[in-house]
Amino acid sequence: MTTMKRRSFLSLAGLALLGGAAGGLSACAGTGSTAGMDNTADDGSPVTSLTWWSNHPGSSKDHELELIRRWEQQRPDIRINLVDAGKNYSEVANKFNASLTGIDLPDVVVLSDVWWYNFAINQQITPVSELVDKAGIDPSTYVPALYEDYRIDSSYYAFPYARSTPLFYYNKQSWAQAGLPERGPETWEEMAQWGRELAGANPKQRPFGWYNAANNLSWTFSGPLWTMGGAYSQGWDLRLTSPETLAAVRWFQEATTPDTGWSYIATDLAVDFSAGRCASGMLSTGDLSGVSKQAKFEYGTAPLPNPLGQGGCPTGGAGLAIPRNLPEKRKIAAAQFIDFITNKENTAYWSRNVGYMPVRTTAVEDPEQQKFMADNPNFRVAVEQLPHTRPQDNVRVALPGADPRIGGSLEMVATGRKDVDTVMNNLNNIMSRIYENQVKPLI
Repeated sequence: MTTMKRRSFLSLAGLALLGGAAGGLSACAGTGSTAGMDNTADDGSPVTSLTWWSNHPGSSKDHELELIRRWEQQRPDIRINLVDAGKNYSEVANKFNASLTGIDLPDVVVLSDVWWYNFAINQQITPVSELVDKAGIDPSTYVPALYEDYRIDSSYYAFPYARSTPLFYYNKQSWAQAGLPERGPETWEEMAQWGRELAGANPKQRPFGWYNAANNLSWTFSGPLWTMGGAYSQGWDLRLTSPETLAAVRWFQEATTPDTGWSYIATDLAVDFSAGRCASGMLSTGDLSGVSKQAKFEYGTAPLPNPLGQGGCPTGGAGLAIPRNLPEKRKIAAAQFIDFITNKENTAYWSRNVGYMPVRTTAVEDPEQQKFMADNPNFRVAVEQLPHTRPQDNVRVALPGADPRIGGSLEMVATGRKDVDTVMNNLNNIMSRIYENQVKPLI
């Protein structure tokens, strides 16, 4: 049976990087068919261009273009066509899914943590571990915790790229006004108390903001859920209706209750926090660059609460995959391109300018990166937190459509004030059918 074996070297990865100074969808991933197609024929001509589909995570298009410029300076024989494939990961995945029925395939595609697995088990993306020797790539320099995320049995199906974790962001001015210690909360229960104190100190400012369902709510809620003993799943066993999970969701509903709650679901959390409309929030490391540019106040970041010592923070973000149904020489060229834009210098450049974690352990050797991490403690927190992250629950990342369905259910109990037991039981039934019908037969 195929199993997911994820991130067995967390401490090693964190120490390596620290040593020198990171709504429902209409389509499901993998539903397109490539039967009867033959895009793999080699006509003997050299590869002169590659097409890269991206949503430019973290508003990074200019920086992706810089990575392409660097590549073309060293490899002028292969030009790169960067395509705007969607405004978010879901749109890219749906566009890629649709392309599988035709011949207009990209050579490189951005796939997020909740999309790659289904394309992999449907045999629609290439096991990149089959290409590393042919492309001259040393995968051992990738941060093990991040590369292991793409492993199924002995094969790897993507390379790390725009990898992130949630961080606790807080407005230091708001913290001082409420008389709070200059740190993040040690437990979510402590944050609930702080939320009430922040509300009393400044009634016009929301104490804490959550992402919405369309933008990472189910991802970030994993952290509080785990620290309260709950989970979306354990292995492939659903835990959506366990007593601990239901208690955590009830806590979330109470925290977001209008008038009496201390938190809210934001339309655009990064914008709200940067504008000072909320005093704190759980945002991605990918928001660091934008918040640093937009916020007119001093802010801090902190690790997420981890009171049980079992990991209170999920990794996330996206990797770069290569479609299976391409000629071998195009796959090799695509792998070489990915290797280049994620090498020591380029992943360090990417991290400094966008906010995602460096994906190579060798990034610590880059002098600019060493100075940057020393000068920017908010960016350093993400790397320091990496050994304390926890693999995401299978149900969220491996069931088609699970992310928006889980996030949508959380919104229903928060903004819709629906009964927690009813909503979570309905969600459990839907997820169970999806697993039995779409995933279990393939693993």
